[in-house]
Amino acid sequence: MAGHGGRTVRDLRRESRTAVLQRLYFDGPMSRLALGSAAGLSSGSVSTVVAELIADGLVEEAGSLGADGGRPRTLVRVAADRGRLIGVDVGETRVRVELFDLAMSELARAERALPGHGSRSYDVRVVAGHILDGVAEVLEAPGAGSGELLGVGVGVPGIVEHTADGTLVHGQTIGWDAVPLEALLRDAGRLPAHVPLFIDNGAKTLGQAEMWFGGGRGAHNAVVVLFGSGVGACVVTDDVEHGRAVEWGHLTVRVRGRRCRCGARGCLEAYAGAEALVARWRESGGQPPPGADEEAALTALLSAARPGDGGTPDPVAAGVLAETAEYLGAGLSDLINLFQPERVVVGGWAGLQLGAPFLESVRAHALAHALRHPAGRVGIALGRLGPDAVTVGAATLPLAAFFARGGRRPPVASPGPAPAWRTALGGRLAGQRGGG
Repeated sequence: MAGHGGRTVRDLRRESRTAVLQRLYFDGPMSRLALGSAAGLSSGSVSTVVAELIADGLVEEAGSLGADGGRPRTLVRVAADRGRLIGVDVGETRVRVELFDLAMSELARAERALPGHGSRSYDVRVVAGHILDGVAEVLEAPGAGSGELLGVGVGVPGIVEHTADGTLVHGQTIGWDAVPLEALLRDAGRLPAHVPLFIDNGAKTLGQAEMWFGGGRGAHNAVVVLFGSGVGACVVTDDVEHGRAVEWGHLTVRVRGRRCRCGARGCLEAYAGAEALVARWRESGGQPPPGADEEAALTALLSAARPGDGGTPDPVAAGVLAETAEYLGAGLSDLINLFQPERVVVGGWAGLQLGAPFLESVRAHALAHALRHPAGRVGIALGRLGPDAVTVGAATLPLAAFFARGGRRPPVASPGPAPAWRTALGGRLAGQRGGG
């Protein structure tokens, strides 16, 4: 039966369930009266939907709230143990996998270091194996819970292309060319076929996490920056409600400048990413600890530039840090001029490690380079979710789909003929390894 605007009664019921679940998730616990107002539903519709969700085990009662001159109102909330979500961060030094309940409380985690960091080319099968091993490990960990696994979200570096045959990853800086990561993970046979799998850019998953739970919450227009080994950004506007990843790190900031790891010259990432920052310090005479990884080397640079106990700053380290802040600020000014956001949120492990003093310098340069009007209305702050924000954001991908379905299970597709790309998968993966 058709409903409003061509929507069926089933569509309307699903939308009502979605509205109630989302309001309870972000603003609950709530009474049915408050929930109706927040979700834009009549009291009768709210009562019916809440009863359905309680019967499905998705919502539970959570005490009562006293009312002046009347009966106490029963509060309801999303049942946190009803489902579980997995978020995966395929970073450039490690793969991190975390298991969450529906309230986004961490239940378990696993990490695997990535080899070949210096070569910037990762064996696709090794990465996929780390993801699958990590998923198995967190699901078997003590305290992992028993709620239904609602989906696995994966954040990756590079451009993500969603095609009819599966998700492809174009990660130029790590040597991935149209890598069929979704097919590789599915074909291993280690993920249950009914469990939804989502793959998206890591900057976008970071952005979604900060918009839902962190420094971007409440803003309609924001830019969330991922400052790690490289740099990236997610732009959230009224037109792109769920965010769009932009390859901001490969904006040209100096013609014929330093060679970027993508192969071009003068990219922002060649000056502002953690890898480039440490490399420029080393080239200027800095001495990171022998054998130090990127994070330890950045820590050493910061200690040299900002020594505690009244020590004298190393002028080389301080100079490289100051120049990096200027480049990063100039890059932020481009985002401010282009998108005119209410907020810019700086996250990623390197951005958080560099901290508030560094951000103050970045902010000053950004506002100096930006046009006066957008600069006068933007706030620039550090992210609030810490270094796990990408995994949290990756886990929100299946959570958002769960909400969109009104909390119902996804349909199980009947098996059909294998797509043509499956027969060529082995050759492509062999080429990836040979090209590395």
